[in-house]
Amino acid sequence: MRQALDRPWLRQLLALALFLGLWEGAARAGLVNPFFLPPPSQVGGVLLTLVAEGSIWPHLYATFLAALLGLAAGIGAGAVLGFAGALLPCVAELLVPVMILLNAVPRVILAPLFVIWLGIDLESKVALAFVLVAVVMFFAVYSGIKEVDKRLVERVRTLGGGRWLLLREVYVPSVVVWVMGGMKVAVGFAFTGAVVGEFVASSRGLGYLLSFAQSTYNAALSLALVILVIGFVLLLFATAGLLERRLLRWKYR
Repeated sequence: MRQALDRPWLRQLLALALFLGLWEGAARAGLVNPFFLPPPSQVGGVLLTLVAEGSIWPHLYATFLAALLGLAAGIGAGAVLGFAGALLPCVAELLVPVMILLNAVPRVILAPLFVIWLGIDLESKVALAFVLVAVVMFFAVYSGIKEVDKRLVERVRTLGGGRWLLLREVYVPSVVVWVMGGMKVAVGFAFTGAVVGEFVASSRGLGYLLSFAQSTYNAALSLALVILVIGFVLLLFATAGLLERRLLRWKYR
């Protein structure tokens, strides 16, 4: 038993089970108002009903698609802009202040503007997720390249290596660690952008359902939807972790 408890994931599961048990007991004892904080059994029942009826799948698809498209586009654009800003000083003079400004200002406030510009369909949600992810990936790539050992760069240049050789053999391998670390943050930001965009204005998606639950004061539905979002974020987070272990095998040996 003691050896089993040495595993972190098992201790985490036990802590979660204890928390849910205390929550359920407090609700049944009347210590918390179920209108504001329904017990886990009620939340689980709502979640099972959504899945069994099949009404949740179109909304899941809409949110998942917007998040993944924004994530892919944001990673690509952020990486390209990060490389350009780090390697070309003239580009950095234009890009870095803009990215710092976007990073300082809560980017979710752009959601109403994207709805006005692009409508309430998929495009506005993808755009918000894209902006959230692109800023994170820009700084991951930009900082990663700036941290490359200058002596290594000079040695490659002394041996006749050009810019493309440096990019392929020095900068890209060095920046992978930073990119993988930023990707874990970007996954959460992609879902944040999709859900917030749907919450502001949409006809489907988890954000749309959250808005409906809020308007009807349905705390059980709200918690069930939050659990769904957390579940999918954790799934993508685990996928990013597996990809990191595969690309950075040398780091985990």
